[in-house]
Amino acid sequence: MSQKHAPKGQALIEKMANLPWKEYPGHFGGALSKALASMENTGSSRIDFRISRYAPGAYVGEHVHKVQEQIYYVLEGEGVLTLDDDRHLMRPHDYVYVPPGIRHSFTNTGVAGLVFLVITTPASDEEEML
Repeated sequence: MSQKHAPKGQALIEKMANLPWKEYPGHFGGALSKALASMENTGSSRIDFRISRYAPGAYVGEHVHKVQEQIYYVLEGEGVLTLDDDRHLMRPHDYVYVPPGIRHSFTNTGVAGLVFLVITTPASDEEEML
């Protein structure tokens, strides 16, 4: 399997099957993601685009981003998303925008895989330089 790396400023076209599933830090129980467009393969510091598949019971622990904004878009399955102290059942075609500073977590509470897209900007959660 080859993974392409686009020189910064150039387009990247890739087959998802070529990318490895990874369990990132803070993700547990089979909470896997593929980094479709990341700093590593596009050179972009502005966006991180992933597809995630969580096995039943898998989750990302509660966390907060300093500067990153995120959008989760559910493709398959169901799970509970927490935003600060509120719990929301998420199903196919539901989506959420999470601004910086909001505590959040996502758990597959269903009996099948929870598959969703994650768009994060900027790609790093370090304070942006003005």
